[in-house]
Amino acid sequence: MRTALITGTAGFIGYHLATYLLASGWQVVGLDCLSPYYDIALKRRRHAMLEVNDNFIPVIGKLEDPGRLMGLLADHKPNAVIHLAAQAGVRHSIDAPRDYLEANLIGTFEVLEAARAHPPEHIMIASTSSAYGANTNIPFDEHQKADHQMSFYAATKKAGETMAHSYAHLYGLPTTMFRFFTVYGPWGRPDMALFKFTKAIEAGEAIDVYNHGRMSRDFTYIDDLVAGIIGLIEAVPGDTPVSTQDTLSPVAPFRIVNIGASKPTPLMDYIAALETALETTARKNLMKMQPGDVPATWADTTLLSQLTGYEPQVSVEEGVARFVAWYRGYYAS
Repeated sequence: MRTALITGTAGFIGYHLATYLLASGWQVVGLDCLSPYYDIALKRRRHAMLEVNDNFIPVIGKLEDPGRLMGLLADHKPNAVIHLAAQAGVRHSIDAPRDYLEANLIGTFEVLEAARAHPPEHIMIASTSSAYGANTNIPFDEHQKADHQMSFYAATKKAGETMAHSYAHLYGLPTTMFRFFTVYGPWGRPDMALFKFTKAIEAGEAIDVYNHGRMSRDFTYIDDLVAGIIGLIEAVPGDTPVSTQDTLSPVAPFRIVNIGASKPTPLMDYIAALETALETTARKNLMKMQPGDVPATWADTTLLSQLTGYEPQVSVEEGVARFVAWYRGYYAS
């Protein structure tokens, strides 16, 4: 039996990834601190569903606590370490930057130190499309410079990429950074737009639409995202690029890979899909752009496809409908 250590298993993405790996016969060691950034009851429910499987080993605690990761890797010797835990949210990073310093920088340092001492076959670390920052050339591809982050959240994630590269070089750790684009779906985060829109519309309230709706996002359904991560587990960086598109470092077994739908959707179309699923029309507060936000994201997933054969399967219309069905069922119960 292969073992994966996943940080952030009570989170949206971590829960779905752990569910898939457990169903595929893996043992999963799941670390999560159940932070109060959003509804802890939702996080506890996700973990409770994972704990039904005897091959899931839950660990509650902060990854930035000195020695915690070191002990877990020493005890379980995971084949793969998948580091998803982080303080998320562009807007929250303006109000509480220290949370991002501790979770995203110190936490990632602890993961890297543990992997240095007890090397897995592959260490995989979540980054973000926000790392592209002020770039205006779209679609975003991994060879573009990413030096002008627009939020402290994005800055900490970009710093994590740089930290990981140094460890890959110094200690020969096979490392993949994946840059997520806007992920949505059942069991999603309450601070994300789809969740907030659905909650407001169901309550008969208006929704806040920033930049007067003149925005687009590469909305990525959770099942497609997990498929991308699963494929990358086996795509361990070595010393030979797979193509000219490859971001393999010239001095380390390290690469950066986008995971997205590779299809930008205008925000107003996304809202229209939600209105269709809810069978109602939303009242909209059209507002100016929020600090730290960007008008558009779009992933070039050529490298991901070359490495894994990845092709997104779920349309925005279908994905939004699945979320609404889950939302209504969860809160009705």
